[in-house]
Amino acid sequence: MKVVAVGGGHGTAVSLRALKLFSSDVTGVVSVADDGGSTGRLRAMLNVAAVGDLRKGLVALADPENPLTASFEHRFSVGELAGHAVGNLLLVGLLDATGNLEESVRALAQVMGVTGTIVPASCEGVILLATTEDGPTRGQSKVARSSSIRRISLEPAHPAAPIVAVETIERADVVLIGPGSLFTSVLAACVVPGITQALAATKSKKIYVANLRAQLPETEGFTLQDHVDALERHGVVADLVLVDKTSTFGSDPCTWATRVVDVAAANGLVHDVQKLSQAVLDEVRR
Repeated sequence: MKVVAVGGGHGTAVSLRALKLFSSDVTGVVSVADDGGSTGRLRAMLNVAAVGDLRKGLVALADPENPLTASFEHRFSVGELAGHAVGNLLLVGLLDATGNLEESVRALAQVMGVTGTIVPASCEGVILLATTEDGPTRGQSKVARSSSIRRISLEPAHPAAPIVAVETIERADVVLIGPGSLFTSVLAACVVPGITQALAATKSKKIYVANLRAQLPETEGFTLQDHVDALERHGVVADLVLVDKTSTFGSDPCTWATRVVDVAAANGLVHDVQKLSQAVLDEVRR
């Protein structure tokens, strides 16, 4: 079964781990719009694509016994390297040497024993732009601190999507969209034109995994329908929404087909990998 997760951040890493439990043909199509933390510092210094979410995706699908996997998330604590993750430095080092983002990710995936594929949503680094009630906002970090977001776009306006990302989505059996920050992770990947078009063209079962709560201030006051409306405004439509029964959206009405399930971890703050995997598998078997 060919399965794909689209988005970025910790949410997409959870989706990848969930999909990996029942398929060996897993692809993560990951945003490269981040400009905060270690990733932002490296972008500013070297003018490269954001690699932080790619790092999280690689770790999610990597062999857990591989020594490189264990150290990939390690962050330095002193000196000029303080705050930088080992994986970010390796990815940026390869990218600086080769000039090819996809090739750099593939090279590390091979030595980490990755089961599946991690591919950037765009062939180059992009800057996230947002239109809000207070005016335009530029940069993923600033967008994440904004409210009343109406629409997001990218700079450059029409970045190319890797051919493998487009073809994999089009040929998939299941595509998971989210969970994660609606505008700065999920839609940051989906609004790459080639990804938007592939999501519209695919015959796969598209499942939107709803967040467990609103993200402040990015989606402050949002209902489940508000999330769906935002996706639709950007040309993204799913066949089904999976929403946790204990989440703040569990009882919200929605114009998309909705399945209320148990997918939250015990702390209620994140999605549980095993539960999400089973919920997706149940939908596939219906």
